[in-house]
Amino acid sequence: MPKLNELVAAVDEPQNAEKQSKAERAFVRRLDIFLLTFGCISQGMVTYYDRSVMAILGKPQRLTDNVARYLDQSNISNAYVSGMKEELGLEGNELNLFTTYFNVAYCIMLIPSQIIMTYVRPSWWLPSVEIVWGVITGLIAITHSAKQIYVLRAFLGLCESAAYPGMITLFMAWYTPTEMAKRIGFYHSCQSVGSMLSGALQAAIINSLNGSSGLTGWRWLFVVNAIITVIWGLAGYVMIPDMPNKPNPWAFWFKKRHSELALGRLTRTNRIDAKPISWSGAKRTFTQWLVYVIAILYIAMVLGTSGADYFNLFLKSVHRSDGSARWTKTDVNVIPIGGSAITVVFVWVWAYMSDFFRTRWLLIILQAAVALMVAIIMSVWTTHPQSTPLSAAYASYFIQRIALGTAPLIWAWLSDLSPTDPEGRTLIVGASIAGYYSISAWSQVLLWPARQAPYLCQDKYGWQSAAALCTLVIVLCVALRIVDVRYLAPERKTDAEIAAVIAEDADGLEGVDNKLDAESHITPVQSATEPARK
Repeated sequence: MPKLNELVAAVDEPQNAEKQSKAERAFVRRLDIFLLTFGCISQGMVTYYDRSVMAILGKPQRLTDNVARYLDQSNISNAYVSGMKEELGLEGNELNLFTTYFNVAYCIMLIPSQIIMTYVRPSWWLPSVEIVWGVITGLIAITHSAKQIYVLRAFLGLCESAAYPGMITLFMAWYTPTEMAKRIGFYHSCQSVGSMLSGALQAAIINSLNGSSGLTGWRWLFVVNAIITVIWGLAGYVMIPDMPNKPNPWAFWFKKRHSELALGRLTRTNRIDAKPISWSGAKRTFTQWLVYVIAILYIAMVLGTSGADYFNLFLKSVHRSDGSARWTKTDVNVIPIGGSAITVVFVWVWAYMSDFFRTRWLLIILQAAVALMVAIIMSVWTTHPQSTPLSAAYASYFIQRIALGTAPLIWAWLSDLSPTDPEGRTLIVGASIAGYYSISAWSQVLLWPARQAPYLCQDKYGWQSAAALCTLVIVLCVALRIVDVRYLAPERKTDAEIAAVIAEDADGLEGVDNKLDAESHITPVQSATEPARK
């Protein structure tokens, strides 16, 4: 078994991953301006909408996506409190089904969408489904019953399932190991940015457009969001570069030299470009252990930190000694903004540290340790609320936000562990997220019953379960690291050395070709001057 110093000292990426020329740095900036920007904004449109749905139910939503996604997902909640409930006659059970239909469809389409993206250009697939979900969002503005919303929510789930895993797959294809965690981290953090911006945007829409053209304010929420989503979806046709070996011909900013540069980056970092997923590739992926370890690691960490999502409900349920509410409605919406700001900062901090120190596993363990400490504190407070100060609960909800930056590191670690299996990476990302949705659909209700707020799970063992899951994350990280250092890393090192030799030979051949080409131009000149010399 590897010694502790070997586990810590060994880096997760090829030694030559950080070598960059001036042209390469300029190319990475182009990727950031177009690919990363499109991903962050388009995902935020959906996240906004999801949050709204969950707020209708009086429940928080675990956000896996970003700014535009956030804008999309929070519309229904604000619409609900702005007249939708009365106009459509909505009740509790119907509201719960909004989320159920969406999550079921989202979960069903995750893996198929990942497969489709290897056969259909990402620059066609991702913008097209975004435009469709924008149109569906707009159709909610003309609904007159909950049943109509059920149908639209199901189709929204089918469309939105392509966004998050699809962008993660593209990041893995274009960015090198020392670039990847930062980009995925920035992409991931945009959900919290959207959380901070959504309330003001929605209030402005409702207050300024209510009654215009005969539409109430809550209907305008969906109309405006649909317009923004469709316009940004159209931009995706030229902003997404597709794959290095098959670039997007509509991407005006992407030149032939960029494709050659991207393929060279793949070779230098021992990576293989994406290819269509075959049955044999899928069979190979799901008969190997890595897919299950990564999926369990991701699911355990996301569920283990899900208590942070209930801060609003906690604040709303805290009362003074006279029975009056401790916090106003404004306070309940404003105070968690501080938590979102903490999440944004620390997602960036963890991601930058991961790329700088070239490690993933240690930082995942540190975050799991923070979440474990919070789970222990909250377990004590929920079981002994009279003897434990309330300030411990307030502090815990904010501290736990520090540990919400593991997803970018898990995806970056997956790319490091399996650099030459793009089929496997694509399927593992989809399977992990699908696994989370399938489990959270029923586990959250059992472990975090809203009726027990502010203690949340006083007799349902929610925080105790969170502590167990965080412990599992730590154990899995250590075990996976041992296997990596002992078995996987030597294989990757050998492959990287072979790739480096091939790259050097290719450069040498290119140099010879250039020399021969130059000589072919010089020789005629010399031949032509020889008679003159005579």
